[in-house]
Amino acid sequence: MVEIKLEVIGVIPPCPRCKQTENNAINAAAKLNGEGITVLVNKLDITLKETISKYGIVSSPAIAINGVVKIMGQVPTVAMIERVIKSEL
Repeated sequence: MVEIKLEVIGVIPPCPRCKQTENNAINAAAKLNGEGITVLVNKLDITLKETISKYGIVSSPAIAINGVVKIMGQVPTVAMIERVIKSEL
C-alpha cells in the first residue's frame, strides 16, 4: 500500500478559501483511500516561522505532497488534488 503525506497550508483559524481547500483535500483523501492509496492529511499554519522556513509559502491556501508544494494561491478541486497525488505515485 502506498502512503502519501498531504499538507494543507493556510491560516488558522481558516479563511473560507483555506477551509474549502482542507475539505477538498479530505474528500480527495477519502476517495483515494478507497483505491488503496493511504493519504494522511495534516493542516499547517502559514503564519508560523517553521512553516514559512520549510516551504517559503507567500500565498495561501497551498497544498504540499510529501514535503513539496504542488499547489499555491488557489482553491484546488477534489479532482485536481487527486491528479496531483496520483502524479506522485
